Amino acid sequence: MPPHAKSPPPDLVDTLIVGGGPAGLTSAVTVAHAKIEKAAKNDDGLFELIDANGKAWKGKSLVLASGIIDVPVDIPGFEECWGRSIFHCLFCHGYEQRGSASSGILAIDDVAPIPVCLHVARNAAQMTKTVTIYTHGNATSAAQIQEAIGPVAPFTVDSRRIAKFELGTDELGITIHFEDGSSKEEAFLGHKPKSALKSPFLAEQLGLNITPQGDLEVKPPFSETSLSGCFAAGDNSSFLKTTPNAVNTGANSAAGVASHVQSRMYGQKSLSEFMQAQKPA
Repeated sequence: MPPHAKSPPPDLVDTLIVGGGPAGLTSAVTVAHAKIEKAAKNDDGLFELIDANGKAWKGKSLVLASGIIDVPVDIPGFEECWGRSIFHCLFCHGYEQRGSASSGILAIDDVAPIPVCLHVARNAAQMTKTVTIYTHGNATSAAQIQEAIGPVAPFTVDSRRIAKFELGTDELGITIHFEDGSSKEEAFLGHKPKSALKSPFLAEQLGLNITPQGDLEVKPPFSETSLSGCFAAGDNSSFLKTTPNAVNTGANSAAGVASHVQSRMYGQKSLSEFMQAQKPA
């Protein structure tokens, strides 16, 4: 461009933020809410997103950090008790109920496998004197869990079908009502429900691989998806759906973005692509 030529007018945006620290990032996240309805990778290698207003956004790489939603168990009362007396993580919840007589574990869906079930039960046993593992009518699972418990753990197994959950007085504790008309009170119930991608259509449109658990399949260390240049971060691509892990994968994906964009400047493979090529088939 000649030294005195005028530069083309810049695109007009809603706001300009200088600074990438906690204040700048929070301001940007708060301002930049857009509903994305379509995603694609074009023949030129660029990613294109279309928002709800029909506006196109193009980028040299893409990071999907749109999160997941919890899928409630189909038992009446579950949603009312969720987060109040039904806890998905006993590192985060349940400590206030320590010293209580008994807690429960709902061993269905993602908590049905014996290693997971016993892991959650052991967590609960650090807060309550005994733990009851409920299999919601699955007698076979109950027998297998009972065999795996061993003689020392303070666990019992209950295979009765559950009719409904009822939140305790002052939102403390939970009452489990069974189909046979009986009931049992627990200090809390441990259960991790199934989850689903919050924006599954993006994965479908981009043709991304999905894990058996329903998460985006990513490759370490940069959390790159099955589509080169497309990365995922946070709950949508990890078994550990926690804030620290979200921060970690967000930082890792940013490093992957830098590697991908810089490699394309020189017509080379990115570090992630090189690492995957070195893996045995």
